Amino acid sequence: MQPVKILEHLPNLPLSKHKGKDLLRIDEFDGQELMELLQLASHIKQLQQHGQPFQPLQGKTLGMIFDKASTRTRVSFEVGMYQLGGMGMFLSGKELQLGRGEPISDTAKVLSRYVDAIMIRTFSHAYVEELALHASIPIINGLTDLYHPCQALADLLTIWEQKGKLQGGKLAYVGDGNNVANSLVLAAALVGMDVRVATPVGYEMESGIAQKAKEYAQQSGGKLLITHDPVEAVAGADAVYTDVWTSMGFEAENEVRLKAFAQYQVNEQLTAHADREHVFLHCLPAHRGEEVTAGVIDGPRSFIFDQAENRLHAQKAVLAALV
Repeated sequence: MQPVKILEHLPNLPLSKHKGKDLLRIDEFDGQELMELLQLASHIKQLQQHGQPFQPLQGKTLGMIFDKASTRTRVSFEVGMYQLGGMGMFLSGKELQLGRGEPISDTAKVLSRYVDAIMIRTFSHAYVEELALHASIPIINGLTDLYHPCQALADLLTIWEQKGKLQGGKLAYVGDGNNVANSLVLAAALVGMDVRVATPVGYEMESGIAQKAKEYAQQSGGKLLITHDPVEAVAGADAVYTDVWTSMGFEAENEVRLKAFAQYQVNEQLTAHADREHVFLHCLPAHRGEEVTAGVIDGPRSFIFDQAENRLHAQKAVLAALV
C-alpha cells in the first residue's frame, strides 16, 4: 500500500504548538498529536521521493550526544538535519567534559548557547531528564534504557503505510519487555491499537508503564493484553514485532536470556497464527536464529528496511516540529 496521501491536509496541522518542546517519552504527545507527527513524516517522505526540498531548519544545528553505539540513530539524525537545511554535530559522551566530571546542568546550559536542539543516546533515562531540566532548547531522546520514542514513531509510520490504518489494528510484540517495547506499546495504545505483549516470566514490561498503556488504550478505544503466551499474542495480528533478547548493557546476562527466551522465537510456526497479510517488524540490529528466523526476517512479510528508512522521515518530522 502506498503512503497515506495527506499533502492537501498538511497546512491545517497545528504543528507550531510543539516548537521548543522536548521528546523524552512518546506519551508526551497524545494520540492526535502522534497522528499529526506521522502525517508530517509522510508528507516529508513524499516530498523527498519527488525530489522536492523541504528545508525549514536552515542555519540550525543539532548537537548529537552518543554514549551508546549507533548505526540508524546517528545516520538518520545527521542526514535528516542536512536534508532539512541544518547540520548535525556528533558529540561523543566520552570526549565531552561530561566524561571528566562536568555536571549535567553545566553541559546543558553551555550547549543551549551553541546549538538549537540536542539529541542524546545514552543509558540512564534520569540522565536525559536532568539534561532537559537545565537546557533551554529541545531535548530529543535517541534511546535510553527505559524508552526509545523515535523508534516507536517509525514503527507506527510503517504499520500505517502498509496496513492503511492504526486505529483498531492488531499489534503483537513478542520478546523482551525492554525500552523498545515500552515506547512501542505506549504509542500503539495512544492511537487506539489492539496491543498484545508476550514476554517470558521475569522479563515483562515495567508495571507502571504497562498500567499507563492500559489507561491510554481505554481512552483511545484500543486494547492491551499482557501475556506469557506468544501464540495468544500473535493470533490474528496485523503486525508482529520482536527485538533482540539481550540489549546493550545486558551482555553479562546473555546465556541466561538465551534459555529464558527459547520459546519466544518469532518463526514460521508462530507467524502462521497471524493474519495472512501481517507485517513483520524488527528495530534492528537482529540476531537471525535467535529472536527471529532468517525465513521470517528475510521473507515476504518482512518490512524491516522500510521501518529502518522511516526512522529518517519520522525524526525529520520531530525536528521540524520541535526546532
